[in-house]
Amino acid sequence: MNIVVLVKQVPDTWAERKLNESDKTLDRASVDVVMNEIDEYAVEEALRIKEAQGGEVTILTMGPERAVETIRKALSMGADKAVHLVDDALKGSDALQTSAALAKVLEGLEYDLVIVGSEATDSRMAIMGALLSERLGQPQLTGARKVTAEGGTVTIERQTDDGYAVVQGSTPAIISVVEKINEPRYPSFKGIMAAKSKPLDTKSLADIGLDGSAVGLASAPSQVVEFSTKPPRQAGQIVKDEGDGGSKIAEFLATQKFV
Repeated sequence: MNIVVLVKQVPDTWAERKLNESDKTLDRASVDVVMNEIDEYAVEEALRIKEAQGGEVTILTMGPERAVETIRKALSMGADKAVHLVDDALKGSDALQTSAALAKVLEGLEYDLVIVGSEATDSRMAIMGALLSERLGQPQLTGARKVTAEGGTVTIERQTDDGYAVVQGSTPAIISVVEKINEPRYPSFKGIMAAKSKPLDTKSLADIGLDGSAVGLASAPSQVVEFSTKPPRQAGQIVKDEGDGGSKIAEFLATQKFV
């Protein structure tokens, strides 16, 4: 069972995140970066399937040179090899452009499953699995809290508000997982050392046959037009009930456009 896992390097959720004034994209250079948390669950699930059935796990990342740090962490967890798509022209790409670039890379790889985290903490869009499924013409099995792969069939339990639904598809397939699926392992010292010598294939847009004009901020279908920083927190308003407390609260809610 050959599995490709998509991982993304994102700003630490505990850091103060902000947008660049110049191009209104996320400022990644000024904060600590980590592997997207839910992607760790995706890597863990791929490793468990590999340990049960054999095969290999390939990590796929699109990002700047710095993203190698995240790739190495996934390799230290136990993945076999990695592909890193890196090109200056990719800066500012939105989800549609990112999925187009990743799909081009996947077209050149052999796999039975592609596993992604359900969402990234820097965008919270939760659509990459669906976009890749549409571009590649392969089944999407999203929101998985459990994955069972046998032969050419993959079955998941999809988390819902009131339980779960059983969803089944044929391979190759795209799966997105939620944090309830497992508990990611910590990289061992042996794994960290071994990761340094594992194969890492670096690709540019030219290598995957994608023109630079198709990606990047200048041609992005969705862009941030305007933003403002969150105003400092102000003292709350005290409403003294003198028989008209209810109407005062209603008036306040109306001025804040809550009602």
